[in-house]
Order: sequence, then structure tokens, then C-alpha cells
Amino acid sequence: MGMELNLLILSVVLLFVSTTKAQSSDGIFDVTKFGAMPNADISKALMSAWKEACASPIQSKVIIPKVAYKLGTIDLTGPCKSPIEVQLQGTIQAPIDLTGEGWVQFKYIDHFTLSGGGTFDGQGKAAWEKNDCDKNPKCDRLPMSLRFSFITNSIVSDITSKDSKNFHVQILGCNNLTFQHVNVNAPGDSINTDGIHIGRSTGINILSTNIGTGDDCISLGDGSKQVTITNVTCGPGHGISVGSLGRYTAEEPVEGIRATNCTIMNTSNGVRIKTWPASPTAGTASDMHFEDMIMVNVSNPILIDQEYCPYNQCNKKSPSKVKISKVSFKNVRGSSANALAVKLVCSAEVPCEDVEVADIDLTYNGNEGPISSQCKNVKPIISGKQNPRACSSPAPPA
Repeated sequence: MGMELNLLILSVVLLFVSTTKAQSSDGIFDVTKFGAMPNADISKALMSAWKEACASPIQSKVIIPKVAYKLGTIDLTGPCKSPIEVQLQGTIQAPIDLTGEGWVQFKYIDHFTLSGGGTFDGQGKAAWEKNDCDKNPKCDRLPMSLRFSFITNSIVSDITSKDSKNFHVQILGCNNLTFQHVNVNAPGDSINTDGIHIGRSTGINILSTNIGTGDDCISLGDGSKQVTITNVTCGPGHGISVGSLGRYTAEEPVEGIRATNCTIMNTSNGVRIKTWPASPTAGTASDMHFEDMIMVNVSNPILIDQEYCPYNQCNKKSPSKVKISKVSFKNVRGSSANALAVKLVCSAEVPCEDVEVADIDLTYNGNEGPISSQCKNVKPIISGKQNPRACSSPAPPA
């Protein structure tokens, strides 16, 4: 009897071991196998699935099936042993009262993929109603929905970010990271909900993506280098913005920005470069090109603003120290919501250099007067069609 019992125990153990190996041998880690239940918090299940997948010696995939789940703050951190994918097929919802820096954070991962057609729902409506960060620099910061920190050689595709409490996507310290077929959705009055914010990262590509939100569709902070933005539809929102720059010390240069074949609709800005007056230290932003852009009822289709000072938080009498150079606006067409459609206001201390304005064809049908263009501390290189005529209006003093 003892021998039979021992053999039975041994066979059960061997069966368990073989089953465990079978479950992980294909590299698939479904969160339902780790206890995830529909409409319940899957934080523990997702973390367990991530840890096992990250430790897998073969390429792995974490699957979140096509139902609704809830999820608290989570950090999915590498490095991982092999390429890894998170496939979100369903919808995950953030807690309504979530606080902190970020909701879902991906860190220190190489060869990472986020895909699946699913939705990250930040449930931000209640937070926006309490948010005064646009006016109060000491406000309590709300969590960003998706943070990508020190991610390399990776891709994010076919996912949606909805109603983030703060930025939808933040990219920091990343290299060779592509966003493709991504959707960002929030109302136009949602505060500080930048669609994709890039900082101190190189080789970022944003392709065939739709962004409608309450702040910049895409914003590029200091240290953004070699960024490609192509076939992006933006609106509502504040357009595609480089900056703001020059507010803080030790900012890194911005260089190698190219935005092409984008459509910007019903936004407060089209393509914009903005720097703060009274910069604490000198900075640079160069090699920035905006080409083949369609504007539809955009308030400021083309804008360089080196007197950017929302809510009078700075001294406009002290010029910006950020040097802007090698910029082009080419083949920009469509409609402006304001008579002043092109505004190039550069710094008196470090005037803009090598700014090219070519083939601009914008219309304005309002009653503020004829469509116009304004220049200050810049002598643009002009070619092709110019509607409005370049630098046709005098710039007011700072």
C-alpha cells in the first residue's frame, strides 16, 4: 500500500510538472489562468503573468482577453529574458479616484510590443472637473495613463487610450519606439490631457494615429531627437507642439523633428514651437520640419511663439534664451479660424535663423479682416505660394 501511494504521489507530481511546462512552453500567459475575472481588479493576476512571461527564455505574450476588467496602479518592469508582448484585447478601467504619477507603467524593456485592439480607460471625467493645473502650478498632479520609460526597439500598435486623467501617453528616455494605429480619445475640454508627450527620447515614430483630446495632440519636450510624425489626424486639441521649452534649467536640445501628411481639425493651434521668456539658461531647438499639412478651421495654423507665458506666470520683458533654427513650414493648406493665420514671433535675444516658409495656402472667412501673417525677430526664407502674404502684419511689442 505504501509503495502504491508513493507511486501515485510521484505520478501526480510528474503530471503537474509536465502540465506546467506545457502551459509555458508556447510562451502564452493568459491572465485568466492567473485568476483574472471579468469586471474585477486584475492587478495581481497581470503582475503574476508579467513576471512569468518576463522570465521566459523564449518569446512570450501576456494576453488580456476581450472583456472588461479593472486595474489599479501597476509597474511592468524589465529587463526581460526574451522579446515580450502584452496583448490587450478587452478594456481595462482605472479607478476613478486614482492618484500618483502614472497608472500603467512600462519600464526598462527591450523588444517590447503592446497591441491587441483593446482600450485603456482612464475614467478621467471626475478628475478634470477638479483639475486646476492649467492655472495653479502647485496643484496636485493627476496620474498619466500610460508611461513608457527607457523602452528600446519596441512598438505600440492598435490600442486606444480613452479619457486619461492627465497625459494619455508619456515617453521618457526611450530609443527606437514606434506608435502605429493608436487612438487617443478625450473631450476637447479635458484639462492637461496631452495625447502623446515625448521627452529625452531618440528615434520615436508616430504613424497613422488618431488623437482627439483637450491639450496638445503631440507634445515634444526637451531632449526629443529624431522624431517622425506621419499620417496623424489631430482634433480636438491644441495641435502638434514642440515645447514648451526654456522654463527649466539644464534642458537638453531638441533636434530632428519631422511631421508630414497630417490633418489638424478644429484645434487651437496647428503646428507650433513654443518657448518661455525669461529662460533660466540657454537652449536650442533645430532641424524641425512641418510639411504637407492640412488645416481645417484651426485658430493658429502656423505658430512660433517665443513669448509663451500662460496665465502670466513669467516676465515677458526678458526674452527667451532658446535658439530656434533650421525650421521649415512647407505645403500647409486649408482654413484658419483667425485672420492672423501665420505667426512667427521669435526672441529678441536669440532671433530665429533659417526659417523657411514655402507654399502656404490658407483661407479665412470670418469678419476680423483679411487673412494675415506676422513676423518678429525673424527673416524667413520665402518661396512658392504665400496666402497669407508672409510677414504682412506688424508684430506688437512684448
